[in-house]
Amino acid sequence: MKKLLLGAALTLASMAASAASLEVYKSPTCGCCIKWVEHMRENGFDVKVHETQNLQPIKEKAGLRAGLGSCHTAFIDGYTIEGHVPAKEVKRLLEERPEAVGLTVPAMPIGSPGMEMGDRQDPYQVLLFDDKGTKVYAQY
Repeated sequence: MKKLLLGAALTLASMAASAASLEVYKSPTCGCCIKWVEHMRENGFDVKVHETQNLQPIKEKAGLRAGLGSCHTAFIDGYTIEGHVPAKEVKRLLEERPEAVGLTVPAMPIGSPGMEMGDRQDPYQVLLFDDKGTKVYAQY
């Protein structure tokens, strides 16, 4: 019985890990996207990278409206993650499971994960978004 329960627990853990795989779509030449992917891996995410020259169809699939976009788009467990969103906020999103399309850090703010430039840290917001609008999820 213990082996059966252990096997079931391991199967569930494996399914949870695979469900939390981060699928990232990025340009093959974008260095900051590579740094963001490294940030996510360093924070325990299983990341699969897909390189493409045309991100527009991906951004449309993600439900991104004008003003919400950045340089890369990712999907995890039913959510869209757009741009340089800190891993901490993605983990929080997956724990809280709010009704939303996902998170975005519009543009490419200096100091966000993957956009580090020495000690410079521009203020930025992580936005939770859906088809109706946005709300501030975190501020940096």
